[in-house]
Amino acid sequence: MPSVFTHIINGDLPGHFVWKDADCVAFLTIQPIREGHVLVVPRAEIDHWDAVPEATARHLIAVSQKIAHGIKEAWKPLRVSLIIAGFEVPHTHLHLIPADDMGDLSFARARSASKEELADAASLLRATLRAQGNAEAEF
Repeated sequence: MPSVFTHIINGDLPGHFVWKDADCVAFLTIQPIREGHVLVVPRAEIDHWDAVPEATARHLIAVSQKIAHGIKEAWKPLRVSLIIAGFEVPHTHLHLIPADDMGDLSFARARSASKEELADAASLLRATLRAQGNAEAEF
C-alpha cells in the first residue's frame, strides 16, 4: 500500500513543496516543530533509511544542505538540525528543523499548521532557494 508521502508526491494529497527533482522532493510538514520544518523524501518508497541506495542517500544529504541554507536565510535560526526518526510514516524522510537550542528539536512541540501558514512558509522558502540559484525550487 502506498505511503502518505507517495500520495503527496503523486499529487493525490496536497503538499507544500519547496523542492522537486527526479530523485526526491521536499515539502513542509503539516505538524512542524518550528516554522520552516521541512521533510526531504526520496521518490522511491523505502521504509528504512539504512536501505536507501548509497547514491540516493548522498543526493538526499546534498539536497538537505541546499535547503538548510535556504532555511538559515529565511528564518535566521542558529542551526538547521537534521533528524531521521522513521517512526511516523513508513517511507524514509529527513527532517530539517530550524533550531536555536535543543528544546527546538522535541517532537512533543509539534503542532498542526494551517494551510495559510504552510503556504506562506513554502512561498518564502521557494523564493529564497530560487534566489540562491536552485532551479529545483521553480515550479
